[in-house]
Amino acid sequence: MTLRHPLEFIPSAQRHRLFFIFLALTIAGFGIFQILDEPLRTPAAPTGLVSFELAGSPEKARAMLDSWDAKALLNNAFGLGFDYLFMPVYAIALSMGVLLACSRRGGFWPSLGAWLGWGALIAPLFDACENLALFSILRAGPLSPYPQIATGCATLKFALILVGLVYGLVGWLGGKNH
Repeated sequence: MTLRHPLEFIPSAQRHRLFFIFLALTIAGFGIFQILDEPLRTPAAPTGLVSFELAGSPEKARAMLDSWDAKALLNNAFGLGFDYLFMPVYAIALSMGVLLACSRRGGFWPSLGAWLGWGALIAPLFDACENLALFSILRAGPLSPYPQIATGCATLKFALILVGLVYGLVGWLGGKNH
């Protein structure tokens, strides 16, 4: 039995429209995150929330917390909460993009796309665990193992997203082979 893409049930005629709706919502979400992230960018956290996600140690997380004022901490907490609403949006956009790229080539390409379609929908589970660890750091301080958990989950999330994006781009930019 072959693994099927999780969104394969969506009629072909609706896929492009749904993809572009979720892509637009994803881009809007990134715009909101850019605004929320601005006060988080300090020398201790040069990439803002991403630095915090990838801190990896209590010492680095503490340095970031110490570099943020009350507004930055509030933005961070709000952004982590908003991210829970954003997770299904980016996951569906990415999984739909992978689904659209599946039909562009033959051979192992569709099977790989099915796996990556599931990976796009699993990424938010890692994102949710990461956010829970980051909330714990905001609430109780950067005690072990929260920074390590956040970094591990963020790394897996980013890897799944990146592989899905590369697949989608290669599928579309590489042209149709069958």
